Amino acid sequence: MAKRSSLLVLRVAITAVFTALVTAATVVFSVYVPATRGYFNIGETAVYVTALLFGPLIGAFAGGVGSMFADLLLGFPHYAPGTLLIKACEGAVVGILSRQTLRSISHTQWKALTLIAALSVSFLIGYVGITYYAGPVEASIGLPATGYMTASFAVPYAFWIALGIVALASIVYVGFRYDPQFGILVFSVLAGGLEMVVGYFLYEQLILGVAAVAEVPVNIGQMTIGLIVSIPVVRAVWARMPSIRAKFNRRRT
Repeated sequence: MAKRSSLLVLRVAITAVFTALVTAATVVFSVYVPATRGYFNIGETAVYVTALLFGPLIGAFAGGVGSMFADLLLGFPHYAPGTLLIKACEGAVVGILSRQTLRSISHTQWKALTLIAALSVSFLIGYVGITYYAGPVEASIGLPATGYMTASFAVPYAFWIALGIVALASIVYVGFRYDPQFGILVFSVLAGGLEMVVGYFLYEQLILGVAAVAEVPVNIGQMTIGLIVSIPVVRAVWARMPSIRAKFNRRRT
């Protein structure tokens, strides 16, 4: 009984900390894209890290509530209800899929899944980057309470092409040679990210009545960068703190 109570307290504490992390990651950095008048943020990275480390319940709460707080802090209360539901579903999807065992699929199937995930990530990076994020951009960093510092710079097309190739090679190499589960992690994040992209499109189109199509590439960009950053972070944490994986990511057998 005492052990169960202690674990509950630990889960509540972790949920609170990672909810705050999601909020901070969302508000601290944004990139203005002139072509779409949208903003890129790195909040997706924190949502994915939370869901992959601690599963669907903590991932859903931190993703939904943390992102909703960020909308309120940044002055976008009309997005807050949609964000709460969309980001909660995103964290839940990533957490659920990433906890599935590989025992139910064959050696050939997990290799195929890894290759599909690698090609999808490579395409998203190349296409979205070249189409919407190449050329002049404005980046700002800071917090609402302290103000933001803004800088303008240009991103060349070659950067996105090279990044796409590196992502493809890295996912295939790691997934084929070292860790079959790597492809599952990538697939899980892609599935959760696509739920976020579709969810915001429907919310903006049906509820807010804005040009939702213009925000699709911005949200895809957030998903892609979140994937690139979150999976190495999670694997590094698992390698150094295996107890986290054992306690919170028990898989069905």
